[in-house]
Amino acid sequence: LEKIQQHKVPSCRGHSLLHHLHTHCLLSLSAPGGVSLTVPQPNINATVAQNILLSVEYSCRGVATVEWKHVSSWGTTRIVEWKSGNYVNISAVYKDRVTIFENGSIELRNVGMRDAGYYLVTVTEEYGTNTYGAIIVNVYEIIYEDIHFVAVLFAFLAAVSAILICFMWLCNKSLHLFQKTTHKLSGI
Repeated sequence: LEKIQQHKVPSCRGHSLLHHLHTHCLLSLSAPGGVSLTVPQPNINATVAQNILLSVEYSCRGVATVEWKHVSSWGTTRIVEWKSGNYVNISAVYKDRVTIFENGSIELRNVGMRDAGYYLVTVTEEYGTNTYGAIIVNVYEIIYEDIHFVAVLFAFLAAVSAILICFMWLCNKSLHLFQKTTHKLSGI
């Protein structure tokens, strides 16, 4: 009865770069300076109002800075940037919706249709070496049009049934009265 509508990720100019990143995120990425990044789930499907975990795991020799960005047809938005043990800078748009984890992952709460798109993570080691990862998020919306139609149809059929039952009861009473009147007339 439910229809599910998908908000597909639109293509953008950096699609070939993102496709390249997406293809390599299945494996552990490592830069020459010793930064490595693993993206275990590069595609995430979610429904509206759900919480999603953008899971990554990074390692490096020094202190790292982690930055997350969201790229969609509405533009590029910086979500959060933090340096392990030093500071956290969360964008005002995501202030109450994001939780960060020491391994570089973030949780995004209460997703909406505008949250569909590419999520890019950059891990930069204090010596300047960095590596990138990408996660594609598709957001689905459940449409209740069919359920609404069935409810209205059910109410209509119930009303018609009630009217038919009342009509049959009246016909039965009328027939019973007619039989009594006919019986009395025939007895005269």
